Amino acid sequence: MSNAKPIALTDAEFDGAVLKTPGIVVVDFWAPWCGPCIQMATGLEAFSKANAGRVTVFKVDADDNPKSAEKYAIRSIPTIIFFKEGNPLFVSRGAMTQSSLQKKLDELLAGPTP
Repeated sequence: MSNAKPIALTDAEFDGAVLKTPGIVVVDFWAPWCGPCIQMATGLEAFSKANAGRVTVFKVDADDNPKSAEKYAIRSIPTIIFFKEGNPLFVSRGAMTQSSLQKKLDELLAGPTP
C-alpha cells in the first residue's frame, strides 16, 4: 500500500494497516489541538508525497484512538514511529521536519552498516 498523502487511521484499523503493510510504515500520533502537530503536517505531507511507493504514512489522532496510543506508550505528541514488517524501529517524540523524516527513512532503507 502506498499513498501520496498520510492516511488517517482508527484503533480498529491500526493493526490491519500498520502491522500488516510490508516495508516501512511511518505513523504520526497527533491531535488537532496540538500546535507542533499542525506545524509538522505540511512537512509530513511533503515527505509522504516524495516517498510514495517507498513508504506508507499514517496519522492517528491520539485522543480519538486511545488503544493505539496506549499500546505504543504515547505520552506526548507528536510522536512518530517508523515500523518495518510490523515492528517499531525508531520512535521520535516531538515534531520532525521533512528533512529529518527523510534522513531517518534513508538510514532505515540502507539497513545496518557492516
